Amino acid sequence: MQTNLNVSANQALKTPQFWFLWIMLFTNVTAGIGILENAAPMIQDYFPGVTAAAAAGFVGILSLANMGGRFIWSTASDYIGRKNIYLLYLGVGVLLYLVIAFFGGSALALFIVSAMFILSFYGGGFATMPAYLRDMFGYYQVGAIHGRILTAWAAAGIAGPLIVNSVVESQSAAGNQGPELYTVSMYIMVGLLALGLIANILMRPVAEKHTVEYSEKQEAPSDAYSK
Repeated sequence: MQTNLNVSANQALKTPQFWFLWIMLFTNVTAGIGILENAAPMIQDYFPGVTAAAAAGFVGILSLANMGGRFIWSTASDYIGRKNIYLLYLGVGVLLYLVIAFFGGSALALFIVSAMFILSFYGGGFATMPAYLRDMFGYYQVGAIHGRILTAWAAAGIAGPLIVNSVVESQSAAGNQGPELYTVSMYIMVGLLALGLIANILMRPVAEKHTVEYSEKQEAPSDAYSK
């Protein structure tokens, strides 16, 4: 779905594609930050034998997975397409959250690998979004459109920790402990990622009525400034 047409930033806000992309970025980032922000206490609650130093190392591993995902998955999107790579981020993300919810406490390696992939999808989704925007809206004002879509990232930065922390507090007050502290939040993340997955499946090329006339000449500086 790489368009040859161009859409202005203001007109992009009037398209369903912009809001589908907003939902996709919001849900993907919320799922990633939800784990990253609580990674150290989470692994210790799932596996009480894990030391504070090992928990800090786990946070470092997740940060590396986040960074690696930005390189690996965004590069893969150049070959398999943005829509397909987001199917991976969101669809496999749903499965991995279910794995943690049902089996995360049974094996440390399973928990770590699942969390690493979730964080790599978070990084990859963030890095792939500018290219997805270009494919949908063209080059014209794509930077301004990206600035508007980043409001989803800002909202997710609040929602992710808020969801997990609120659930942990409520479950702790109810007398639960260990993995039970996070089970409900895992299900919430599954629901959010499923919503993002639906938004991605619904993506279609932007209707031509939203596009504007654009050429390289329009973006070129005037002779007065170029001199």
